[in-house]
Amino acid sequence: MNLAVDHAWVLPFLGLALLPLVRLPVTGFDAPWNALLPADAQSRVWTWLIKLMGVVAITGLVLGLAGLHREEYAVDRVGNGAHIVLLLDRSQSMDHSFAGRATSGAEEAKSAAAERLLSEFVSERKNDRTGVAAYSTGPLFVLPLTDDREAVLAAVRALRLPALAQTHIGKGLLLALSYFAGQALTGSRIVLLVSDGAAVVDPDSEQKLRKLFKEHQIRLYWIFLRTLGSPGIFEIPEYPRDDNASVRPERYLHLFFESLGIPYKAYEAENPAALRQAIADIDRIESLPIHYQARIPRLDLTPLCYGAAGFALLLLIGVKLSEAESWEKA
Repeated sequence: MNLAVDHAWVLPFLGLALLPLVRLPVTGFDAPWNALLPADAQSRVWTWLIKLMGVVAITGLVLGLAGLHREEYAVDRVGNGAHIVLLLDRSQSMDHSFAGRATSGAEEAKSAAAERLLSEFVSERKNDRTGVAAYSTGPLFVLPLTDDREAVLAAVRALRLPALAQTHIGKGLLLALSYFAGQALTGSRIVLLVSDGAAVVDPDSEQKLRKLFKEHQIRLYWIFLRTLGSPGIFEIPEYPRDDNASVRPERYLHLFFESLGIPYKAYEAENPAALRQAIADIDRIESLPIHYQARIPRLDLTPLCYGAAGFALLLLIGVKLSEAESWEKA
């Protein structure tokens, strides 16, 4: 345990903790010769306990004023999991139901279903390091890779907030890939894209994405939340004139992902049950050994110091009051 203080100049006052060892904080009684008093083991025990309480009270106060704390440190963890970046679509259509309508009491928005099921996914996977990113008109940095599940759950619950305007998936993907920059390769790396639509990826972004996906050795999963009646990502258009990125951006984004030369799998989910099944399949596939360092945050120990000092002072006050009562009875 690495202990440190914020105000080292206070530490010399720890010498005051020796004062109770020199003189007791209770009234002395005159006796002609202490050797005439019979041996009293109980009194000796109480004498040393009173001295100890005085030492604890002064030490606790000084260390509390010095700002005693345990410094942040890292621990190695090994288990089955993955490094996952959740990339979430925050376009306005995500706040509609799978039927493409504004939600009512009987229907669940696609964003609400995704938030609910992704929260279950995060809660059940104990050894993942998970980051959260989003995109709409631009990329939205939400949470870096972390093993703090409560922080990840809070980030996922942000899906409940009202959605934004449009979809710029290229910038969102580049942001998600940046989470792995400078990270040691100690397990499977995944980008889990959840969206209900797509847009054309510009040539510059395509080139960067091809390079980064291979450079960072990332596996890609896309859960496409398909609105009822809309074209699917696997369907080939009936008319050749409709087979282009402007008319069928979802299909061409899927083709682009297939051309990356990386492990990639796409899912179509037309309802919450299909979404649950897709997430369960990813959970089953991505349970490989993972090794990473978890950061244990700084721990403030001043409440403990002040608590110990306060408890010791209360005991000393109790001893003092008992002493006064005994003197009056005498």
